[in-house]
Amino acid sequence: MPEADVDHIYDYDPKYLADILKSVKTIAMVGASADKTKFSYGVLRQLSEIGYDILPVNPNPRLEEIRGLKVYHSLEEIDKPIDMVDVFRPKEEFYGIAEQAIAIGAKVLWGQIGVYDDAAAKLAEDAGLKVVMNRCPKIELFRPFWKPRLDLAI
Repeated sequence: MPEADVDHIYDYDPKYLADILKSVKTIAMVGASADKTKFSYGVLRQLSEIGYDILPVNPNPRLEEIRGLKVYHSLEEIDKPIDMVDVFRPKEEFYGIAEQAIAIGAKVLWGQIGVYDDAAAKLAEDAGLKVVMNRCPKIELFRPFWKPRLDLAI
């Protein structure tokens, strides 16, 4: 795996994140789980319920659907255009997933909290993808509604 010659910025401009989340419609979720206790399940449920077309990706051949959504066993198996690849896999796998996202023509590569790799980000950005790492789209979608309550007692 090549070393990145530039550090990727993890402190994203809120407008950059908002523009991505407004523009994408179809999200391939790599590492989607049918286990209701897993973070990926909650994110899949929330994004699906608010209107994103979620395509769960999980290599388990026995897993056929999650919440009524067809499970794909690889990104290459998906038979329609994908706007964003959302990654719930260990950061060590992010570079390979970046290569796959480029190969399928995705527009955005998004690494969930704890998923980051500057070399993967550089590879994807050099191929024209927008990249977000170490963030959760579910959290980012609701961030504008969080207001600090400085009047609360500690």
